Amino acid sequence: MQKKKGSAFIWLRNDLRINDHYALYHATQKYQRVVAYYSFDPALFKTTKWGFKKTERYRAQFLIESVLQLQKDLEKLNITLIIEHRNPVEGIVQWIQKLNTTHLYFQSEWTSEERQQSEAIKKQIEDYIEIHQFYDQFLFHPNDIPIAVEDLPEVFTVFRKKCEKHGRVRLSLGVPSPMEKTNLLIVPFEVPSLETLGLETFEKHPHSAFPFEGGSAAAHQRLAHYFWKTKKLSFYKQTRNGLLGIDYSSKLSAWLANGSLSPREIYWAVRKYEKEVAKNQSTYWLIFELIWRDYFKYISLKHSDKIFHLGGILEKNYHWKNSQKAFLSWCEGTTAEPFVNANMIELNKTGWMSNRGRQNVGSFLAKNMLLDWRMGAAHFESMLIDYDVHSNYGNWMYVSGVGNDPRDRKFNVRWQAERYDTHGKFQQLWNQKTLFE
Repeated sequence: MQKKKGSAFIWLRNDLRINDHYALYHATQKYQRVVAYYSFDPALFKTTKWGFKKTERYRAQFLIESVLQLQKDLEKLNITLIIEHRNPVEGIVQWIQKLNTTHLYFQSEWTSEERQQSEAIKKQIEDYIEIHQFYDQFLFHPNDIPIAVEDLPEVFTVFRKKCEKHGRVRLSLGVPSPMEKTNLLIVPFEVPSLETLGLETFEKHPHSAFPFEGGSAAAHQRLAHYFWKTKKLSFYKQTRNGLLGIDYSSKLSAWLANGSLSPREIYWAVRKYEKEVAKNQSTYWLIFELIWRDYFKYISLKHSDKIFHLGGILEKNYHWKNSQKAFLSWCEGTTAEPFVNANMIELNKTGWMSNRGRQNVGSFLAKNMLLDWRMGAAHFESMLIDYDVHSNYGNWMYVSGVGNDPRDRKFNVRWQAERYDTHGKFQQLWNQKTLFE
């Protein structure tokens, strides 16, 4: 295919990969010149109204590593990645004007902060730039499910069954062919350090259940380890509620969250594994979890900013407390419940918490302490390496009784501890006293 005259500018946010990347693939196919852009937006590292950083050091470091890897990967395609540490609205408009760009490509984001940035950019350049937006973070693309977004069911099982029966997962696009070397800009762009972002440096904790680096290369190494080297995928359903070690779950969520890995890549890797190794409940269950991830994205697409409201998508009028003292005890792991404390200490020391832990500490904050659940969601946003706005707020609404749980359940934390930490090994590992002995 003959390439058109003109140039494409690709704005990257939560799509930090070159494989199976719709905008990158199509822009490189069509245009003679392609430049990519990523900004470490200062707004992502500011102090929130709750008193802590919006993005803390664990996810920030993972992001730094992801962008470094992306820069290397794009260089192999002879594409420059412009890296900045400023408001991307200002940066993108200025670079587009400087480079005489004709087309802007980016992945659609619809939550409030991201939406506002997209609209601000479009408003300034839409008169002279052709803009291309794509939904590229779903397993099931919105055009490929049998449900209109406005008719999305409020119960996950209904959504899942319809998608499994009538939806389709698109094939992965693969890596684009390299551009001509003349496409590169002769400008060095450096990735900022933690100190530049106003954060403290750290060494990874020796007991972290997530000791991995950011970036697509590390993501594919992890997928190869969990699927092909150890074949742990065959036991995922039995081990996914674990608390200790690196292999009780796939741990792919962090790379999914910043788009170093696409859900389609994982889906088709599972299908390949099923053909070549084994197909069982565990292989299905990993796909099941990818559908859950899709569901929360569709919930936020349907309900928009309601996912950030105190009453959630159900508009429940509960009487929440906002005691800072009680909230700090939860954050620091000094409540009356050892299992809650252990999970919170693990989060504070490593930036990771198991799915089982997240459900328990979330339920405890909302249903036992009766604290404003958005405080917990904001703390998770700050601390979690694998924070994803849709999954985070979707899950917090779910455990707090203002979302998609039709049963509005409350976790019995002590029973959960007895079942999932029978011998207390997890609680002993992440105990305040043993950590400082």
